[in-house]
Amino acid sequence: MKERATQPKISAFGRFRELLARAGFDSFLLALVGVIVLAAWRPQYGTDEAPLPLAEIANYGVSLIFFFYGLRLSPAKLREGLGNWRLHVVVQLATFVVFPLLVLAGYGLFARDSTRLLWLGTFYLAALPSTVSSSVVMVSIAGGNLPGAIFNASISSLVGVFVTPLWMGVFLTAQAEGYDLWSVIGKLALQVVVPVVLGILLHGKLGAFAERNRKPLRLFDQAIILLIVYTSFCESFARKLFAGYRTADLVLLSAAMLGLFFAVYGLVHVASRLLGFNRADRITALFCGSKKSLVQGTVMSRVLFPDPNVVGIVLLPIMLYHALQLLAASIIAQSMARRHGVKDAGE
Repeated sequence: MKERATQPKISAFGRFRELLARAGFDSFLLALVGVIVLAAWRPQYGTDEAPLPLAEIANYGVSLIFFFYGLRLSPAKLREGLGNWRLHVVVQLATFVVFPLLVLAGYGLFARDSTRLLWLGTFYLAALPSTVSSSVVMVSIAGGNLPGAIFNASISSLVGVFVTPLWMGVFLTAQAEGYDLWSVIGKLALQVVVPVVLGILLHGKLGAFAERNRKPLRLFDQAIILLIVYTSFCESFARKLFAGYRTADLVLLSAAMLGLFFAVYGLVHVASRLLGFNRADRITALFCGSKKSLVQGTVMSRVLFPDPNVVGIVLLPIMLYHALQLLAASIIAQSMARRHGVKDAGE
């Protein structure tokens, strides 16, 4: 009788990490929670009065993030995805029209003065562009139209520089004196669009370098986002701005974020069916149209909300949505892959 090959034993911690990964909770999400806890414990190190200017360092890091992102953008792949205009229209309308209108309709859930900033953060989330990396990953896992996903996620990031401030101007103009829409757009273009365009122009020379170093560049991206989140929450915790919020408020906010994800996901699914999209395009529309970018959210918050005291609260809905969208999208993508026998489902 042949002996079975012994399987390497996995520790309890290893099994726990594998379970978290399958559910969509990667080390970056855990790090996000960690920096928020650190900000609550030691807020003095991340405020504007701290000896080390962490916020300024983060601002320079943001431009590098988008420069490296531009380096990895292949003009050929963008051209490949350009022709499928119906898919692009559905994704961009879902991202920049359906999301904000749904949040406007749910204004009554945050009608109290104490939750006004949470509603503003939720509306800010709704006005943001789609995320790039996780949208493409989920589309790849589920077997969707990958060139279409790359095109939509990339274009969404650039469109958001102009559309997000327009949406936010509806409320910030009335609430904050001195809100200058064109100044905001100019700052964002300088911090986001210019580095991306410069990266695209240098793709031919440095694109291979960026691809070879994709993993360390991704770690750099995540480090800058963690730094922005840490400094934002330090300001809020240092001034005790979370003291007025109840646990019930955060539970309601989490439920609202999950409900928002599935509402948009359902509407995009119906639209894709009515327009007769094939399976690959439908998957791309679902994942690109229902996602929001934590990177863009943290970057734009520094420009749109110059008061550092409120940025941590405004970012809270975005971080909750980021975690919940990864959890939900990961489960859905893995299910689609298993159902249709996609080869790379577990990768």
